[in-house]
Amino acid sequence: MVQTIAAKDVTLGELKQNFGLQMAGDPAFFTEWSDSFSELNAEDRYVLDRVKANFLELMEDPPMLENTVKMVVLAPLLDLAGFDRKTFRIETETSVALEMIDEESIIRGRIDVLVLKNLLWLLVIESKRSDFAVTRAIPQALAYMVSNSETQPTFGMITNGNEFLFLKTVQHEYANSRLFSLVNPDNELYGVLQVLKHLGSKIVGLC
Repeated sequence: MVQTIAAKDVTLGELKQNFGLQMAGDPAFFTEWSDSFSELNAEDRYVLDRVKANFLELMEDPPMLENTVKMVVLAPLLDLAGFDRKTFRIETETSVALEMIDEESIIRGRIDVLVLKNLLWLLVIESKRSDFAVTRAIPQALAYMVSNSETQPTFGMITNGNEFLFLKTVQHEYANSRLFSLVNPDNELYGVLQVLKHLGSKIVGLC
């Protein structure tokens, strides 16, 4: 009998065992999140400052629900990154199924935002709470990303509206960025937007 596993319940151990997924040992494997980026313009910085201020106000009355995170934080980021343009295709709540190697288990789950031909996955974690650490969603995001059978790099971003983490997979290897957080003194949305714009330009080149 085939066992169905919710993607939100999958572990890194299961991904390692069934898909051979390993953390990349080469520091150069994922430099896209830390490359030298162009400075943001004044308009971008103004909007991101407003986004952070709005988020901090909402944090005063937790928990912040998933749809609120999408509206207050993720939507402005996607707009500023240019992902609402015709070059990109955005889908929401896309179903994904992964078949285990032993064919006795299937991982099923839901991705909240899928951008551009499976090459960039943006995941708003499904805990419904902004105080749920994004690191707990790493296996879930990787499960969605490794479902892409292409050999080119696949990128992902996990957010709860407060924290942001970028991921990269190439076949059976993966790596992650540092954790960006809105509770830090500087507005780390600047860095998040720079990474998103950079990944967007790379993905356009891959297609």
